[in-house]
Amino acid sequence: MSNHLFTSESVTEGHPDKVCDQISDAILDAILANDPNGRVACETLTTTNLVIISGEITTKNHPDYKKIVRDTIRNIGYTDNSSKFSADNIDIQLYIDEQSPEIAQGVNEFNDREQGAGDQGLMFGFACRETPELMPLPIQLSHRLTEKLAEVRKNGTLPWLRPDGKSQVTVKYDGFTPISISKVVIATQHDDLLDTYSTEKEEHDFITKEIVNHVILPVLENCQIGYEENFIVNGTGRFVLGGPEADTGLTGRKIIVDTYGGYA
Repeated sequence: MSNHLFTSESVTEGHPDKVCDQISDAILDAILANDPNGRVACETLTTTNLVIISGEITTKNHPDYKKIVRDTIRNIGYTDNSSKFSADNIDIQLYIDEQSPEIAQGVNEFNDREQGAGDQGLMFGFACRETPELMPLPIQLSHRLTEKLAEVRKNGTLPWLRPDGKSQVTVKYDGFTPISISKVVIATQHDDLLDTYSTEKEEHDFITKEIVNHVILPVLENCQIGYEENFIVNGTGRFVLGGPEADTGLTGRKIIVDTYGGYA
């Protein structure tokens, strides 16, 4: 293979689809903590001021689903009660049934050699030497950037950041060997800062400088590979309105982000 570029992206914990993933995961965790034999197929949808939970859940101990939803959203950082999506003000609707007995029998009735499954799916996995985590470099760096966005938001380094955001990293390869990082793109939700900056350009210049210095460079400088200072921050302009208030979220819509970033 000749030299080529490969790009992967990640999303922050406040991205609408990732909010849904975390709610479904939290419900699964709560059920398995009290009922290891529980069956959970939990789908979540989020939009303006609304979270809908649906699916098939069979368990001896149903948790407080609404509390789990609110706690998850609060931990992510949607706590501004003046917005149209906050932990304390959202409407939560539950549409939960038990697992179909015809599906359950495929799991319940098994012998020493065979056991059925309540659903089906194709899974794959691999390890590579590009990073200490044995993951491809583009997706690994993308994850570290979104992780850094959450860190500097929550520890007060950049308190004007909001939860929604994305990262994108482009890596140059020589065959199967990464040789440099050619571009980094960050899109991050932020407070309206026009009370401080007189124009949107001044606001954008400030945000770009802070994201480069506190997010992009610290991540890249920990990487054992060279990089070009080819950075784009909020390339489409302002990003004040975000999260489920701006974009409907669904469980499972970030499966490429959650696996290998399109690498395989």
